[in-house]
Amino acid sequence: MKLLQHLFDNNENWARSVEKGKPGFFRNLSTQQAPEYMWIGCSDSRVPANEIVGLLPGDVFVHRNLANVVVHSDLNCLSVLQYAVEILKVKHIIICGHYGCGGVKAAITNEKHGLIDNWLRTIKDIYCIHEKEIKALSSDAEKISRLCELNVIEQVKSVMHTTIVQDAWDRGQQLAVHGLIYSIEDGLLRDLDVCVTSKDQLHHIYQIGD
Repeated sequence: MKLLQHLFDNNENWARSVEKGKPGFFRNLSTQQAPEYMWIGCSDSRVPANEIVGLLPGDVFVHRNLANVVVHSDLNCLSVLQYAVEILKVKHIIICGHYGCGGVKAAITNEKHGLIDNWLRTIKDIYCIHEKEIKALSSDAEKISRLCELNVIEQVKSVMHTTIVQDAWDRGQQLAVHGLIYSIEDGLLRDLDVCVTSKDQLHHIYQIGD
């Protein structure tokens, strides 16, 4: 018995639809990968990278993890980042969080969640840095939403601080790092007005090689 037959049926219908709209699409796609964008997002099933920005397969190189966190010791994320920057030569790295993020909600409490608590400590660190601002907000929903935004902003910094991105800028490679946030409630992206394009925008202590 094939338990996933419905998924194979969906896939066949999708492939047929794409090929009908763009004849030769898959043949061309199979010969190259040249995305302009890298997407670092949350693993949440309600936040699919390509669909949100209306792009087809081949247009976005994607890395997702719980709460869209970039940790300097996470070799998985750093390997994906290096491949995107040095091999694919992406021009834009997008860190995209989302409101109502379960990881952020979990991090803002003192409840035990198991192994995940070690991963979420990064977000707790962000809370500590911005505690005064967050505590000044009137509702729990506002506090969580603001921490979701601040998490994106801090992850933009984490990406900027990597040797991978700084080496690209040293080579003169065109590369911008952006912070966006998505609302599941209306399906719209918000620009957090965070865009970094050079080492000059980093705090001097993080500038490597200068």
